[in-house]
Amino acid sequence: MQMMLCRAAAKPMASFPRSMKGSELCVWPGMRQLCLRKNLLYGFVRLFSMPFKTLHNVSRRLGGVSNFCSITNMSSSLQIELVPCLRDNYAYLLHDVDTGTVGVVDPSEAVPVIDALNRKNWNLNYILNTHHHYDHTGGNMDLKERYGAKVIGSGLDKERIPGIDIVLNDGDKWMFASHEVLVMETPGHTRGHISFYFPGSKSIFTGDTLFSLSCGKLFEGTPMQMLSSLRKIISLPDDTNVYCGHEYTLSNSKFALSIEPGNEDLQSYASQVVHLRNKGLPTIPTSLRKEKLCNPFLRTSSTEIRQSLNIPLSADDAEALGVIRQAKDNF
Repeated sequence: MQMMLCRAAAKPMASFPRSMKGSELCVWPGMRQLCLRKNLLYGFVRLFSMPFKTLHNVSRRLGGVSNFCSITNMSSSLQIELVPCLRDNYAYLLHDVDTGTVGVVDPSEAVPVIDALNRKNWNLNYILNTHHHYDHTGGNMDLKERYGAKVIGSGLDKERIPGIDIVLNDGDKWMFASHEVLVMETPGHTRGHISFYFPGSKSIFTGDTLFSLSCGKLFEGTPMQMLSSLRKIISLPDDTNVYCGHEYTLSNSKFALSIEPGNEDLQSYASQVVHLRNKGLPTIPTSLRKEKLCNPFLRTSSTEIRQSLNIPLSADDAEALGVIRQAKDNF
């Protein structure tokens, strides 16, 4: 059972497509109340939406994302809300509806997160960092000072993560309220990069290791390290939702098509991505199933990719990934 909830930004922006009719709900700029065709529907939605798992998407005109649609699902008590930051970053609010526990993953800046928390009237308990780069930790100290939140990060990066309180390492299990979180060491982009896997909610926060249709640049790691990290992530169930650190999918799709134009799954996904971005909608989360079919960095054995980039068939997957990454850097 699913319901579509649509929100628009508090700032002036293009309105949601006029095809919305019937019982769909809309919140328009400057209004806090829902606009309903029938007042009874308001009570129905309020009654039945509270215990659902919700992917709420904050409506800020950042990174080209102007208005989002959210899918409400009954499968979990964990809510995940996408928060656009900077030009193309995403932070993610986590909310356990049973206890009211709230966390944020990779807050690159504080203001968008504070705005989202104020709209919900939520406090902030935890700040989860996948790695030390400023566009993932820039909001740490302001949020920590304002809410008293605990900062969580990798033991390998404890000297580089602002305000760190809780140090976690590969294989550690941590509890976010009643939700088990498995910490996965995923270096390659940085040496201390970790990903947070919520098995109960079938969700993983991959920071800058795995993007939709790409992987992170190899600033502090090697192709072999990145390959190992990606293989660790794709060993999870195919229906795992991937929440990455940036909205890069459109540009990634152009590169992916340039080296594997015959991939019909990729063609279909690329068309979907164009449609979403033209409407100002996010492409995240993606799924591991989709990435396995379309992401060139997970398809290093593809004959077409190797021929496109003159990678010898005898080259191992790490060598192939290195060539693909260099080609992407120069694309």
